[in-house]
Amino acid sequence: MMEQSGLLTEKKTDIKSLTLPELTAEMEAMGEKKFRAGQLYQWMHQKLAGDYEEMTNIPAALKEKCRERFTYTSLVCVREQISKIDGTRKYLFGLSDGNVVESVFMRYKHGNSVCISSQVGCRMGCRFCASTLDGLERNLLPSEMLDQIYAITRITGERVSNVVVMGTGEPLDNYDNLLRFLQLLTAEEGLNISQRNVTVSTCGIVPRMRQLADEKLQITLALSSHATTDEKRRKLMPIANRYSIKELMEVCQYYFKQTGRRITFEYSLVGGVNDTEEDARELIALAKPLCCHINLIPVNPIKERDYVQSDTKHIQAFKNKLESKMIHVTIRREMGRDIDGACGQLRRRHTQEAKNPGELSQEEV
Repeated sequence: MMEQSGLLTEKKTDIKSLTLPELTAEMEAMGEKKFRAGQLYQWMHQKLAGDYEEMTNIPAALKEKCRERFTYTSLVCVREQISKIDGTRKYLFGLSDGNVVESVFMRYKHGNSVCISSQVGCRMGCRFCASTLDGLERNLLPSEMLDQIYAITRITGERVSNVVVMGTGEPLDNYDNLLRFLQLLTAEEGLNISQRNVTVSTCGIVPRMRQLADEKLQITLALSSHATTDEKRRKLMPIANRYSIKELMEVCQYYFKQTGRRITFEYSLVGGVNDTEEDARELIALAKPLCCHINLIPVNPIKERDYVQSDTKHIQAFKNKLESKMIHVTIRREMGRDIDGACGQLRRRHTQEAKNPGELSQEEV
C-alpha cells in the first residue's frame, strides 16, 4: 500500500519524487555509476520524458532495473477544455489508481501560469467550492503534483514560469508532499522555477502556516480569508470552527516576520453575504496592521450551492473602498468562465458522467 509520505507504492519507490542526491544513492545501491542518476534526473525533470523509452542514452538493462525497482508517474490527459473567451485550458488528468485531478493553464503577459491540485478531493468543506463536495479521496504524491506541470508543458509546447497550488485540495493538509514538490520544482537540476514565482493557497490551518513560516521559503502564501468575522467565516468555511480570525492574523504577522514575504488575502465576493460596506470596513481594519495584498475574487457559481457572484458595480465599489485606505488590492481576472471555471467542477462532472454515460457534454475539444 502507498505510504502517506508518498515515496513508496507497493514496495516500489516513486522515482520522480526523489531528489538528485536520493536518486544517486539509489543508483549506487543498484551497482550503477553515479552519473546515471544525473541522466535519469535530467530526462525526468528537464526533458520531461513520459517514460523510460524516451531516454535514449540510458542502457536497456538499466531501464529494466528501474521498472522493477521504481514506479514512474506519467499522467494521462483524460479531458481538455479550451475557453473560447480567453484561451484558458483546463485539463483532467488520470492517475495510476483510476482517480482524476484537474489543472489549469493560463496565459498572461508576464508568462504562462499553471494552477495545480494537491489532493484528490478535499475535506475542508468550504461552502462555495466544488472540490470538497465529495470529500477527500487521497493526497497527491510530489511526482503527481509535478507531472501536472510537466504534462501541460508537453501538451502545449510552452514553458511554464509561474505555478499556483490553488486547485483541488488543501495544500497544507498534504504538507510533507507539498514541501518535497516545492523542493523538486525549484531545484536547479529541474525546471528551476523561482520560489518567488510559486504561490501556495491555504484555507488557514494555523499550525501548518507557522511551520511553513519556519521553513523560510520565498514563495507567496495566499490565505483564503473570505470573511471578516468569525461568525461569517464559520458559515463559509468549517475550518473557522477550529481557528479564529485573531489566530490567523497572528500567524500572518509571524509568517511575514520569518520570511519577509507579504501575505495575499484571497477574498471571494459572494453577493449579499460578504460584500457589504461593513465587510469592507472590517477587512480594512484586519489588513491595515499587516504587510499584505488583497485579491478580490468574483465567486464562480456552482450548481450545488446557491451562492451568487457580486455584480461588477458592487465589486468595483468594494475595491475603491479598500484603495481609499491605502490597501493594496486587485480584482482577479476571471479566466475560463465558460469551461467549468470553479475548482473541482470538471472533475466532479466527469465523475458524475462516468456514472451516467448518456449525459456526456459537448464543449470538450
